[in-house]
Amino acid sequence: WVFLWEKGYQETDSVVSSVTTKVKGVTLTNTSTLGARIWDAADYVIPPQEENAVFVMTNAILTLNQSQGRCPELPDDETECKAKNDCVPGYVSTHSNGIQTGECVPYNSSIKTCEVFAWCPVEDDYHIPKPAFLQEAENFTLLVKNNIWYPKFNFSKRNILPTINSTYLKNCIYDSQTDPFCPIFRLGKIVEAAGQNFQEMAVEGGVMAVQINWDCNLDRAASHCVPKYSFRRLDNKDSAHTVSPGYNFRFAKYYKGGEGTESRTLVKAYGIRFDIIVFGKAGKFNVIPTMINIGSGLALFGVATVLCDVVVLYCMKKRYYYREKKYKYVEDYEL
Repeated sequence: WVFLWEKGYQETDSVVSSVTTKVKGVTLTNTSTLGARIWDAADYVIPPQEENAVFVMTNAILTLNQSQGRCPELPDDETECKAKNDCVPGYVSTHSNGIQTGECVPYNSSIKTCEVFAWCPVEDDYHIPKPAFLQEAENFTLLVKNNIWYPKFNFSKRNILPTINSTYLKNCIYDSQTDPFCPIFRLGKIVEAAGQNFQEMAVEGGVMAVQINWDCNLDRAASHCVPKYSFRRLDNKDSAHTVSPGYNFRFAKYYKGGEGTESRTLVKAYGIRFDIIVFGKAGKFNVIPTMINIGSGLALFGVATVLCDVVVLYCMKKRYYYREKKYKYVEDYEL
């Protein structure tokens, strides 16, 4: 077991890794708010570069042309009012969009809310778009470039193998059966391989892991050291975790008008974060672990003898018979 299965004759080392990513894909949306608009990687990959990860926006709530001023707060139990006395000047709660001015103003024809000094109009994120704003994101592709190094053996390699040429790289898409070493992944296939539905996940977002395993036997040729890919969802998706599901954050794009007035477009972005996790170990023959494991094995033979004696002499039914055969009692001549 130690020598053949666990390779006890080898010295081992853990992997050192670096990862870079690139997402490609274009989609068209046509809404009453934005009209016809093309979205490319510069729009939906936020930020452009992350360490060992990439975020792809799949859904969004857009609040256009915000500027600083006074406007009614979103209605809820704390902000709805009937008279000026219901609003407290300077009050700010955890979920406020701004600072209350102390005025009670109409939110619409039937509801009044406390006025706030904020970026107006305030964001209304009560209703998440369904289906997802960027449904076609499942057809986007993710290129993962992974370089690994085993410092103890001074062995390095990357997941774009020497057998892969530029022509193949431009046309291949990862498939566990037909293209297991292609480093380009279709986002929909990644989610599907983890047993999830992409369109459902795209609405509120989530976190996916792209796992790259480099287990290498360096006693064999370097060509046998190849990556193995696997996928799983990291955030919880079940009926017991319905509070604050998925993954989202906000960012804004700022503008200045001709008169120097500042405005912004606020984006609440929902999407899928792909974490690239690299792990593995390498082994190579070394005399020292070989001798240590041989010595340990020989020591175990001595322990086996003692254990067998204990079982035979104290546990078995014929222990008295075996004891008589094992030990010979002699009389002391002097006594």
